[in-house]
Amino acid sequence: MHGHPKLPGQSSWPRHSGLLLHITSLPGRGGCGDLGPSAYRFLDQLLRGGQRSWQVLPIGPTGFGDSPYQTASVLGGNPLFVSIDKLVEDGLWPSDVLDAAPAESATADFAAAQAYKWPLFERALQNLRAGQSEASMRLLREFAAYVEAERSWLDDYALFMAIKEEQKLRPWTDWPVPLRDRDPQALAAAQSRLSQRMDVHRFVEWQFERQWQALRHAAHTRGIELFGDVPIFVAHDSVEVWSDRSQFLLHPDGRLQVQAGVPPDYFSKTGQLWGNPLYDWKRMQADGFSFFRQRIRRAAALFDRVRIDHFRGFAAHWEIPAQDRTAEFGRWVSAPGHALFEVLTQDPDTKNVRFVAEDLGVITPDVEELRDRFAFPGIRVLQFGFGDDDFYDGRPWAFRKNLVAYTSTHDNATIMGWYRGEPEGTRSDEQARRERDKLHDYLGHVPSPDYAHFALIRLAMATPADTVIIPVQDVLGLGNVARMNTPGQPQGNWQFRLRSGQLDDRSLDHLHHLTRLYARTSR
Repeated sequence: MHGHPKLPGQSSWPRHSGLLLHITSLPGRGGCGDLGPSAYRFLDQLLRGGQRSWQVLPIGPTGFGDSPYQTASVLGGNPLFVSIDKLVEDGLWPSDVLDAAPAESATADFAAAQAYKWPLFERALQNLRAGQSEASMRLLREFAAYVEAERSWLDDYALFMAIKEEQKLRPWTDWPVPLRDRDPQALAAAQSRLSQRMDVHRFVEWQFERQWQALRHAAHTRGIELFGDVPIFVAHDSVEVWSDRSQFLLHPDGRLQVQAGVPPDYFSKTGQLWGNPLYDWKRMQADGFSFFRQRIRRAAALFDRVRIDHFRGFAAHWEIPAQDRTAEFGRWVSAPGHALFEVLTQDPDTKNVRFVAEDLGVITPDVEELRDRFAFPGIRVLQFGFGDDDFYDGRPWAFRKNLVAYTSTHDNATIMGWYRGEPEGTRSDEQARRERDKLHDYLGHVPSPDYAHFALIRLAMATPADTVIIPVQDVLGLGNVARMNTPGQPQGNWQFRLRSGQLDDRSLDHLHHLTRLYARTSR
């Protein structure tokens, strides 16, 4: 078992619990949540609720569909996370700029956040360079040091984003051929032509890093871990694929040879077509998995624990012909997961990373063997534990100790949406009724409709699982209108947002009571 990071007052990571809330779901003005005051208020709410973990979704710069699982870079941070409040604190903008922020919205408005923040980022960089104070000089030196330290990925990222803006956000496969294929003369001309815009992107990434690390420090002082998420695949329209397409199964012009997804499952009768490129595992293994070592080093610098999304893909992934429009007719192709994690668990920069294997879906013995070979905690979701299979190891009593248990996840119905049998496209009314009856039998009573979510949270807290993670929607007892994502649904996802004051002290105090009752906090 790998070593655990030590936070103040904690010699190890014992039995504990936490909340799942993406950064964009934080409340406040500005179009979507960010790393400003509301993030620090949420840390204090976690503390009041007795929680030791804050889980977020991937934090990279999003593109089409606003999915955090399809990012323009696996190393960069989302510009929309950068807080204008923090820029004001640094003296890069007068405070009256906050008056122009979009009003607090019921759901995330990413377009409004973009329109508000990007002109301010540009001017903030100008203000920084025009400053004459010692504080300005110190920040300029810090910025220069950051650019130099991160040059190995940052220059390509800044160039990619600047070209993408120039090309009206078209994917890189549709760029003029010299740019698409990284002709040296075309790249040099673009760097010269777009140098100012590249600097803005570098500035924004520096601000993201400063603000993220400040938040991480604040979390650690409260004894709270930041729990991140690393998608197994990367977006086709990303700087990593554009800059090193040799790592992926692509045609010479950048088009997909094959694409990623999953076969027909709980969520979809035709499977899920993700459209990501698949890795050239032979080439990756030949160079010692440098691509993944870089990704995981970055994750280790951001998070205390890392969920590996679609872990089963490291044993075998579903390979779908590039021209297909559903995921039905793919094939399973083995992947060198053992060799990869041998490298990652021995590399001095990554060996102490605390991985969590997202082992949901079609799990075969080879996936379990890979997970257990490295003693990675798996995942169980409470609402999957009351189906027709009486011997399923997803029953709460059967949860292992080395496990992260969830009431629901960002991809599922909320726990109350599941309990009420609200339409979700995956269960019939009859199935929902059977599962609810089985739950009542398991509990030994029918919970009050107003507190059924806490009965289910109590059930998760009581399991043997070392870690329990509860989406904030479940703490509040919200229905499926508040779910974060519906797999296979192309629009309307990733928009959930808390309202200011919605996560109230009463809910937090009740959560704290359950957390103490089941020995998940000593506070």
